[in-house]
Amino acid sequence: MVDTNNNLSALQLQLLATFGEKVNKLGANFAVSDSNGELLLLNNAGIVETDSQLLTEIAQKILKQNQLKNRNNPDTCVSQFDMDSCILAAALHINEQNVAVALIDLGQKQRSDDNNKNEQLNEMQQKYKPLFTQMLEFLENSFTTLAKAENQTEIACHELSQTYEELTLLYKLSMSMKVTLTDSSFLQMACDNLTEIINVEGIAIIVEKTLNDEKQLVLAAGSGVIDINDDIVAVICDRLQNELNSGKDALIDSDIDSPFKYQWHESIKSIVAVPLYGKEKSKTHPHEEADSKNRLIGFMVAVNRVGKADFDSPDAKLFGSIANSCAVFIENGRLFNELKALFIGSLKALTSSIDAKDQYTRGHSERVAFISRWIAERIAEKHGYDDDFVHKIYLAGLLHDIGKIGIAEDVLCKDGRLTSSEIDYMKMHPSIGANILKEIKQMSQIVPGVLYHHERIDGKGYPNGLVGDQIPLIGKIIGLADSFDAMTSKRTYRKAMTLEQALKEIENGLGKQFDEEIGRIFIESDVHHLWDIMLNGFSQVYDISRVADYGAATIGTLIK
Repeated sequence: MVDTNNNLSALQLQLLATFGEKVNKLGANFAVSDSNGELLLLNNAGIVETDSQLLTEIAQKILKQNQLKNRNNPDTCVSQFDMDSCILAAALHINEQNVAVALIDLGQKQRSDDNNKNEQLNEMQQKYKPLFTQMLEFLENSFTTLAKAENQTEIACHELSQTYEELTLLYKLSMSMKVTLTDSSFLQMACDNLTEIINVEGIAIIVEKTLNDEKQLVLAAGSGVIDINDDIVAVICDRLQNELNSGKDALIDSDIDSPFKYQWHESIKSIVAVPLYGKEKSKTHPHEEADSKNRLIGFMVAVNRVGKADFDSPDAKLFGSIANSCAVFIENGRLFNELKALFIGSLKALTSSIDAKDQYTRGHSERVAFISRWIAERIAEKHGYDDDFVHKIYLAGLLHDIGKIGIAEDVLCKDGRLTSSEIDYMKMHPSIGANILKEIKQMSQIVPGVLYHHERIDGKGYPNGLVGDQIPLIGKIIGLADSFDAMTSKRTYRKAMTLEQALKEIENGLGKQFDEEIGRIFIESDVHHLWDIMLNGFSQVYDISRVADYGAATIGTLIK
């Protein structure tokens, strides 16, 4: 008989059942009680009769004593009870706690007239009592060893599972390090995923930001309940820095094993903080090579460990690993933004150098890029295109005339109308620009805007005389933006058109020079608002710093 409603494991029950079979082969009965003294298992050999109630009383007595050894004989764990039956009993324990009692019943004192049976029983009791005692001692030792092994296995499995989750989190974060992902999105993802592994009441990531030309530590991401303000941020940062200066990797504080090292708000029972390091270049002399050194750019802090009394070293190490990933992402983002700014700056310098050759076209590329963006935003809104579509249109508008770098200045800057041969020569600039950009793999989606921005819907454009939908959408948009800016700009051979004149010209050119749908979208937009923005150097309504940064932001589209 086995009662499975207990706290013993399957392996423990199997060990006890196998042991009971061996006891039965020697003619004795074997039983096991649970931690309450109730019988879980009773193996009956069929030779002697067992009083279950008596076994229960003995088990409860053993458990009540709550001793791991026989109080009368400390050298053994087995107790002997000579009442109506001769019974041997031993407590089975896990982690110094009795969880069961194993009992061997050698049989009742006989009052039977069957002398043979009496002699057989007495012989078994006298001959096998020392053997059964040793067997129970062996069982107690085997049970303890098995329990320890299972406990170690459980701990190892838990640690392995924990390690797997930690590695999975680190891998997930590393795979999420896309340059197009914002700092706040990445840091929030780190907080959310970390709290799935380490249960805390609150967690926050504080990072350094430049606000009003000053570097300040501000809240960048968080989860749960945690009180964060400027004063608390400063306190945690100072105390973390103290710990780091003393050679430690993190700030860990609680009142579990000793009083708090620092004074905290009463709501804080335990706290851990780890640094986010960034690279800082420094050199003492102009001709020396710059050295890179770590600089604190923020920290990760969590309060009140849930499920454990305190944060421990493994917790701090995991927090440190995640904080390091966050710092790497922030640092990579900073370097990438610098690279984007450098790249867009180079592009603008290149296009500006072309525009500067002719005072009448100065700023033309920037304006075409802005107008193209205006049109693209409205097309994207109507057709559900994503931001990448708008970004690529903007870049194509910025670079649409880059081919003019290959046009001689005496033609490009000629004062007056061009001859037919000079016009044909000038018409080469879209192809020259496309040939320049096609060597750059990431520019492949920009090239059609450069190559086809002088094509016309009626097929009278250049360089290929494309008709209607043969012209890519990007070419149609850049072509309209280029024409609008040209119409409203002064030339040596004509005055600039007014806004109304330019819009009328576009209206007349729909279906001929310009695409009908794109032209309508542009005309029906708030062009007067666009015109006001352009007249004010893009500063009205649009923050001028945002306009300057927009170009750099679009570079991320090319290198996803």
